[in-house]
This record gives sequence, structure tokens and C-alpha cells, in this order.
Amino acid sequence: MSDLKRTALSHIHEALGAKMVPFAGYLMPVQYTGVNDEHLTVRNAVGVFDVSHMGEFLVRGPGALDLIQKITSNDASKLTVGKVQYSCLPNGEGGIVDDLLVYRMQHADDHHYVLVVNASNMAKDWAWITKHNTFDAQLSDISDHMSLLAVQGPKAVDTLKGLFAEDIASMPYYTAMYAEMKGVGLVLISTTGYTGAGGYEVYIPNHLAEQAWHTIMEAGKPYGIKPCGLAARDTLRLEMGFCLYGNDIDDTTSPIEAGLGWITKFTKPFIDSERLKKQKEEGVGRKLVAFELLDRGIPRHDHPVLDAAGNVVGKVTSGTQSPSLQKPIGMAYVPVSMAAEGSDLWVDIRGKALKGRVVKLPFIQQG
Repeated sequence: MSDLKRTALSHIHEALGAKMVPFAGYLMPVQYTGVNDEHLTVRNAVGVFDVSHMGEFLVRGPGALDLIQKITSNDASKLTVGKVQYSCLPNGEGGIVDDLLVYRMQHADDHHYVLVVNASNMAKDWAWITKHNTFDAQLSDISDHMSLLAVQGPKAVDTLKGLFAEDIASMPYYTAMYAEMKGVGLVLISTTGYTGAGGYEVYIPNHLAEQAWHTIMEAGKPYGIKPCGLAARDTLRLEMGFCLYGNDIDDTTSPIEAGLGWITKFTKPFIDSERLKKQKEEGVGRKLVAFELLDRGIPRHDHPVLDAAGNVVGKVTSGTQSPSLQKPIGMAYVPVSMAAEGSDLWVDIRGKALKGRVVKLPFIQQG
């Protein structure tokens, strides 16, 4: 494991007894007290995740917006300063290079965008964006210099609001600002997250990360804050139906198939826009659906999905036993004929065909 990168907080996770695993080239905490406990802590109170493995790219200069408009599916011209947008990078062949967040920010006199990308795709994304930078935009990869803490759950606002002079409690969803965290320094705080439980993500220079961690943990004590690992982050995002790159979306899945038409805007030209517009107009052959298993068993990534006749018609992309619902849930690509809510499907788990039913997302209504 010596060739794995460590975050600025790895030693803290180890001291707290976290189970550390290799993930996307990093040594990351997968769990502390257990996935169910951490999951329910975030759903009901507040948890903090070290997600410093995520990548951050700065895009600046007069050509910044033109570059972002070309490479992303969403319409970044709609972003005003302090707004955040979910988007994806189409790959020119009908698939997805990565999904990402696009922040439009201003600090001092500097107008800029921050692109937040998946850890496993950092090098690929950087090469893709650089390749398409014919607009002379200024690109900076600041990933190795930044830490990222996701403070998630209904008590996240109570935990953090006393640490800022600014009124972070009234920040709308998917907005961001630079602000001074008391006892820490200047951070970028946004009302984003991957859990559906509400909360914030805080971007911190590495040298301030340890102080920020201790400050947040202390502030969250009255609300039952706990450190949480990547396993709970995965079950939380799945209950909301949020796509995970490498599972539910990848270089072979189109945003239209994946139910991401809402981030695919044809008000502007972008890489693959003609192909994807045709897909939207003419329809696709398969769709990503959510399902609950009616029989006992836990669906997992790559389990075959069957039709009523027992034919393999798709595969599970993500699956788990939902800690909130106490039932098995998953997502899968299936033919459009089986994609309607209420449709039956079967999942082959160790040679047994277990019955499931297509349901509407999200699996749970939070709040």
C-alpha cells in the first residue's frame, strides 16, 4: 500500500480506528463504527466524510466559459457567481468521460470556475479538458493541495453555522461562497453533497485540514456527529438514486440512457450534442432504472438482470441492503419495455432468479 496517496487526515482516521482501504489510488477510510450506524447517523443527525481524494481544477480567463460550454452537457452560461451545477463530460462517442460539479466563483477580482471531478478519473479528465482547451483558458490542477470535508445530515447546519460570520443557514441548495471559518481560515463552503440528507461540503487548503476537522468535530458534539466512511457514503447516495461513475455511468453509457437528460441542455453546442439530441428525440433502447427486490437477497454490481422468460436483458449497476428501508435496493440498465414503474424483473444471485420491481427514485424521501 506504500504507493497509495494519503489525504492530509489519514493519520487521524487511523488513530480513530477506521478501516482503511485502497480507493482510486488513495488510502481511504471505508468505515469506523459500521456502515449502518454511520448511514443512519447522517440520515438522522450529522456525519463528516473525508473526501479529499476528489479532484479540483480551476478554469480562469476570458475563454473559461467557452471551454466549459464545449466540454460539459449542462448550460454553464446560466451560472451566476456563487452557483453550482451538476454536469457531465460527454466523450464524443455517446458515453461519459466523468460526471462533475461546476462552480462559478469570484474571490477578490478573480472570476473563475472550479470543476470538481471524481478521484478515479482525475488524470483522464485533466487530459480530456486540456485536449479541448482551444480557447486559451487558464487551467490549474489544485487537487493535491486541497482537502474536502463533507458535513452531511439534518444537523449539519447547526454544527457549522456558529463557525462562520456569514449566514450559511440561509444558503440555497447548490450554492457556494468563500468564507472565513473561525479558528481555521479561508475556505470554500457549498450546499452540495452526495447523501440527500442536506449539509455542506467544505474545501480547505491541506495545511488547514487538521484544524478544520477538529473544529467541526467539536462543534458537532452536541448533535451526535460521527466520522463516516466511504461505505456509508455509497449506501446514502444509492438510496437517493445518485449515479456513481464506474458503476451506473461510464464511457459506454449515455446521459440519456442514465436518466441524466435534465443535465443535458441542447440550448448550446457541445461535444456529442447532435448525437445525444437525436437519442432524446428518437428514444433509446435501454434505461437505468431503480428497483426493489421482493425476494430475500442483496443485489450487487454486475449481477445479471432477467426478464420473465429467464433471458439476461441487463445487469445491476449498484445494489445494497438499504439501511433506511431495511430492504434490498438497486439500479440496473434494462430494455425500455421493462423500464416503467411497477415493471417486474428478476436478478440472478448465485444461480437463483430473485424477483424485483421497478420503482420511482428516490428510494426514500428525506426531510
